[in-house]
Amino acid sequence: MSASAAMPLVVVFGIITVLLVRSRDVKAWEAVLIGLFGFYTALTPIGWAVLGVVNWVLSGFIHT
Repeated sequence: MSASAAMPLVVVFGIITVLLVRSRDVKAWEAVLIGLFGFYTALTPIGWAVLGVVNWVLSGFIHT
């Protein structure tokens, strides 16, 4: 996935996180932990597997 394709996903997930924090469903420290978990998961070898699954799902939606 290129950076230009990843940016909309980052924005959408960021908006969802902000809305959850504002609605008090997720506390601020929980949002930070979620972000850190995602960041550190991306640094592991499983990050490539997650990236492959996301690419596969997105290509299914884009493919006509």
